[in-house]
Amino acid sequence: MLAGVRDADDPWALASLPLKLPPGRYGLGKGGVALGDDTAAFGWALGSYQFTRYKKARRKPADLQLGASAKVAQALGLAEAVKLVRDLVNTPAEDMGPADLADIVREQAELFGAEFDEWVGEELLAQNFPAIHAVGRAAAREPRLLELNWGNAKHPRLAIVGKGVCFDTGGLDIKGAEGMRLMKKDMGGAAHAIALARLVMQRKLPYRLQLLVPAVENAISGNAYRPGDVVRTRKGLHVEIGNTDAEGRVVLADALAYAAEDEPKVMIDFATLTGAARVALGPELPALFANDEKLAAKLLAAAVKVEDPVWRMPLWRGYRRLFDSDVADINNSGKGGFAGAIVAALFLERFVPEATPWAHFDTFAWNDISRPGRPAGGDAMGLRAALAALE
Repeated sequence: MLAGVRDADDPWALASLPLKLPPGRYGLGKGGVALGDDTAAFGWALGSYQFTRYKKARRKPADLQLGASAKVAQALGLAEAVKLVRDLVNTPAEDMGPADLADIVREQAELFGAEFDEWVGEELLAQNFPAIHAVGRAAAREPRLLELNWGNAKHPRLAIVGKGVCFDTGGLDIKGAEGMRLMKKDMGGAAHAIALARLVMQRKLPYRLQLLVPAVENAISGNAYRPGDVVRTRKGLHVEIGNTDAEGRVVLADALAYAAEDEPKVMIDFATLTGAARVALGPELPALFANDEKLAAKLLAAAVKVEDPVWRMPLWRGYRRLFDSDVADINNSGKGGFAGAIVAALFLERFVPEATPWAHFDTFAWNDISRPGRPAGGDAMGLRAALAALE
């Protein structure tokens, strides 16, 4: 049986085959377009993906036989990281709460010899993470900040931060049923951050790595934070809550401020932050914001090289006026519904030192339709681009 390839650089060139070919062992032929073993391994591995936590696999995928090599091993490791993102995002909130995310980060720390720490519940207040506590205090499962540290202290510090809102009701500004249906994926930023940290450690990149995940549920109860409340942050800025459904930027504020204290050379965050980014760019293009031209250029070039598309959007600082507050330093919600993704990014920028190169990915973390190697459901978007830039 033959399958042709037109583009040797397409990571998805063979991705439709594992679940379509009859079970058996297949190999790469010679002649025509030469597809690299690493590219074939990556696409085949993700073309074989099925989420099987609650449902048996519909069939056994076909096998691709390749010679062992360092490049193939790296490609398979990258595919495993993407699968990790998919599995975490696809798992419903009942089984992927803040404590479950903590278990995943702890597992990565143990696997690669990293240090793990966490602050839970009232410890967040004692250790000056008041914004994370405010958002998560209403949930039955306590809010947490998860931290992983790895690497040689002599290497440049890299901070990776991921939004870990394990479920988002919208809080007292409650979402409608349709808006709430996919909110198990609101920890998609955390899934990306964990996977990127795993790849940095797995490939032994020369960084002193710090991974931070504020893990909360945005729930409703008698002690939920309210519209109009003023929340103090670790940085000392006070945030007026214009909308409790703009919670992701509030928890990220404390995490970014904490990361900044160790003066990282590079800071990257991932978050399923705004619907506005999806309105602007659709489900397949993560919005990229960056305060540093060199970092932005590296990320954009890497995205093209590895065919993991992102689209840069502006930190248009004139829009800072849209989250002015009469009673606090800043409002968590923009005025008039304008420029929602930009306003959210500008909010986060207030917690990042001006001299620190920082990139923010506003990602959907979800495929709304199935494509070869990319089934409907949770997915990594911008992960491979970030890794390639860091390398």
